Amino acid sequence: MRRDFTPTHPFVGFAVDDIPAAQAFYRDTLGLDVSEQNDMLAIWLSPAESVLVYPKPGHVPAQHTILNVPVDDIDDAVDSLTEAGVEMIRYDGFGQDDRGIARGDEGPPIAWFTDPAGNILSVLQLQ
Repeated sequence: MRRDFTPTHPFVGFAVDDIPAAQAFYRDTLGLDVSEQNDMLAIWLSPAESVLVYPKPGHVPAQHTILNVPVDDIDDAVDSLTEAGVEMIRYDGFGQDDRGIARGDEGPPIAWFTDPAGNILSVLQLQ
């Protein structure tokens, strides 16, 4: 890093089109700690690490996964999400099972879904 560029606490962020809907989804459906300030959200992934969620008029979701959430048991996580009304995304060529979980030799078991703004998320079980 350059001497005159010393980050103090870097963080990442992504946009949504509806902050209240995002807050309800990340808090109530995913069970993550969420706080709101200045019409933006902080999704707390740990006591010291958060992701900024900000409103963007005309929001267009990314075409890639923006947040991966590790879980202890992917089967339980997918069942819980499905029971909460979340629909798993099916991708051609990923060999997903009937619940939408991809279990391959090239990575951990993973399942994708979207938040209310259409952003792609995943749950994955790290070995």
